[in-house]
Amino acid sequence: MPEVLLSAWATRWKMKRPLFFVGMHQPHDTWMVPRCIVSINRLRKRQSGFPVNDWMMDSGAFTRVTKGHGHLNLREYASHIQRWSQCGNLLAAVAQDYMCEPFVTEITGMSVADHQDLTVARYRALKMIADTDNIPTHIMPVLQGFQPEEYANHVRQYGNDLTEGMWVGVGSVCKRNGSPRQVELVLDAIQELRPDLRLHGFGIKKTALAYQRISEGFYSADSMAWSYAARMAGGNSNDPEEAVKYTNRIENLPIQMDMHI
Repeated sequence: MPEVLLSAWATRWKMKRPLFFVGMHQPHDTWMVPRCIVSINRLRKRQSGFPVNDWMMDSGAFTRVTKGHGHLNLREYASHIQRWSQCGNLLAAVAQDYMCEPFVTEITGMSVADHQDLTVARYRALKMIADTDNIPTHIMPVLQGFQPEEYANHVRQYGNDLTEGMWVGVGSVCKRNGSPRQVELVLDAIQELRPDLRLHGFGIKKTALAYQRISEGFYSADSMAWSYAARMAGGNSNDPEEAVKYTNRIENLPIQMDMHI
């Protein structure tokens, strides 16, 4: 990663407000925001490049696992990472994780421990391919669980794969925005073991980010809440202007000093 970018990130980290990556449906609209996250499901069949600034590629895990499609072949996913790393500044590609919310384990018929095992195995396999093929993009591992102690166990399971200061995702928290205390407990469990990790919260919207402990606990976060809100209001759920407005609201979000449960 360029030194200038690292310096900018270090400055933002000291400000104790996470970098926000807004979720975008259409790749051709991504140039309108400073940072975004785009699913491989939106890129897989795309032929041409697109203008984009700083961005992350999501593995599409939630859709693929809950719809019963299964993850893309590892080598196919790696080839997409290699290809799309030429567009804009691709900061990270998220590994193919398995969410651990109860409704997801019911769909797969597996346990939280099974999902954690699969998540680590796919990360290691993808990282090996990326290293062998000299793919320049950071492959982001994802911590999974449902109860706080399960996240702590997953940290231990990754072991030395989680290097000092690594940028690491935290999954299965997006459904807990309405209960910020639950998100806080997950953060506490992870950071008690590895306070050095730079944590990314998937699907963390302003409801949770308004609290100081959560805002300070995450190095970065993403959300596509703007799309749902636009649809509920009778608007266009694909309107990039709504994504821009939501990004601005997050960037200027007042932070509450105390957690009110």
